[in-house]
Amino acid sequence: MTHSSDQASATLATLGWSAFFDDQLDPAETGLAPMRIATVHRARMTAESPSGPARLPLPVHANTGDYAVGDWVLVEPDTRMLVRRLERKTLLQRRTEGSRTPQLIAANVDTLFIVTSCNDDLNAARLERYLAFANEAGTTPVIVLTKADQVPDAGPYLRQVAGLQRGLRVVTLNARSPEAAATLAPWCGAGRTIALVGSSGVGKSSLLNTLAAKSPEAAQPTGSIREADAKGRHTTTSRSLHAIAGGGWAIDTPGIRTLHVSDIAAGLDVLFAEIAELAPLCRFGDCTHSHEPGCAVLAAVAAGTLDGGRVERWRKLAEENRSNTPLRSGPRGNKVTRAPGKRR
Repeated sequence: MTHSSDQASATLATLGWSAFFDDQLDPAETGLAPMRIATVHRARMTAESPSGPARLPLPVHANTGDYAVGDWVLVEPDTRMLVRRLERKTLLQRRTEGSRTPQLIAANVDTLFIVTSCNDDLNAARLERYLAFANEAGTTPVIVLTKADQVPDAGPYLRQVAGLQRGLRVVTLNARSPEAAATLAPWCGAGRTIALVGSSGVGKSSLLNTLAAKSPEAAQPTGSIREADAKGRHTTTSRSLHAIAGGGWAIDTPGIRTLHVSDIAAGLDVLFAEIAELAPLCRFGDCTHSHEPGCAVLAAVAAGTLDGGRVERWRKLAEENRSNTPLRSGPRGNKVTRAPGKRR
């Protein structure tokens, strides 16, 4: 692609532009301007560009629900009319209960910070859902344990989550401390994109304010938690793209109270790699690892080399995934999507 100057090209790179997106451009599109979606509202969108933020007029019949914060789009430079969206490197999406189409959360995210806190909010089973969600999207998950300054020892909380997935990185920090930015710096370099997910009240907004070094006037609002159950209130109500220290970008998301498992079979295999590796050794190809003779997974549990609790949690998530994932059936070229539901 030909840019007006090396400076513009460098600025695109700091926004997260890479060869992956450059390779998608047709020679006829060299006159179009690449921009990155910064906010998505019901009837409008804004974007970041080398020349600064821009509001994007929508083409007729365009649906903002088809775009995610972090998307790269091509626009007419004079009118800023959106022409098309480029293919995504990664996509975080979830299927809400009763919905036939997934809800887009964030696009082109390099690292997903799964934020929880050193209190009763920490729930290993819920974190496994987030990990499968990140794995399926193709992002690198990092668990961030906040409020480490509010407990005598963060070690027990660290040990609860350190073994949830092979190679998983876990960090502890005080989200309001300037040192938090240094702790997370390895994932927040120039042109890198991180997203923050987690329950309400765990410190996502506080952490974003620290990473972005926002002034009190520009800071994201934060909320306290209820002492009785460590639950928080939603303070972030929409997704948005923010510049952060180190030259990277952060996508903040509203707190997710319930993360339904759907369309994440590959993500579950990464999360439960020790089970996925044993499954081909089972006598039956469709083994559920619950009662079948010749089950290699159950044999490993009996031998004490595999955690039975992990198998139970895998079984629950795998069944939920099968129940919630729509089926594509019918002859080739005429596939029909069937609504998810219980299957035998």
